[in-house]
Amino acid sequence: MQLKRYAGVVLTYILITGSFIGLASWTSLATTTVARMIPMERNHTIVIDAGHGGVDGGATSCTGILESKFNLDIALKLNDLMHLLGYQTRMIRTEDISVYTAGETIAAKKVSDLRQRAKMVNETENALLLSIHQNTFPDSRYSGPQVFYGPEGEGEALGKLLQKALNSALNPAGNRMSKKAEGVYLMQQIECTGVLIECGFLSNQAEEAELRSDVYQKKLCCVIAATVGNFLDGQTND
Repeated sequence: MQLKRYAGVVLTYILITGSFIGLASWTSLATTTVARMIPMERNHTIVIDAGHGGVDGGATSCTGILESKFNLDIALKLNDLMHLLGYQTRMIRTEDISVYTAGETIAAKKVSDLRQRAKMVNETENALLLSIHQNTFPDSRYSGPQVFYGPEGEGEALGKLLQKALNSALNPAGNRMSKKAEGVYLMQQIECTGVLIECGFLSNQAEEAELRSDVYQKKLCCVIAATVGNFLDGQTND
């Protein structure tokens, strides 16, 4: 009974995204997801990092909402979905807080926060990092999700796969490509496979409205979770 209940919840996510992703993609995704409801060993722990938080709100959207709120809302949904797919997860934060352990000034607390995030990732056995962020740019024309990958493990392969899936499902007119995360402290410090997902542009009015939407957030999480699951299943089968 519990298995059926979990399958139903996951399929609810997928049904929400059905018309958005397209029938062919939905059929494949639904089949894969239902198959994952069969109990099986999951070797990875998915570390989900809701970027910023607390003293560090990140960017501010065109309607005045802090990036940290978008990140947390999406990360919580992604955490639920990865659990439903059978993965152990670890969230860096589950509320609007920073995770610093030292520092008297805001700048020092931000530095401590980043170091603590890296520490939490690196102390997690068999970790795979999904860091959730939002983009912004002075020119409001720009839109679309973009994936940045770390230097360790299979980050580049996962980054390319995620970027392709996000483009296809959420930004079919776009041509964004995944990139190596140059100069991003967390991504440079982790010792495992990891990606940083800029979910969209808070400076683009239309995309910001979508990113505020509960339905769109679920669509986004469904694409991320299914792609990560397929990637890890492929590693297992190699």
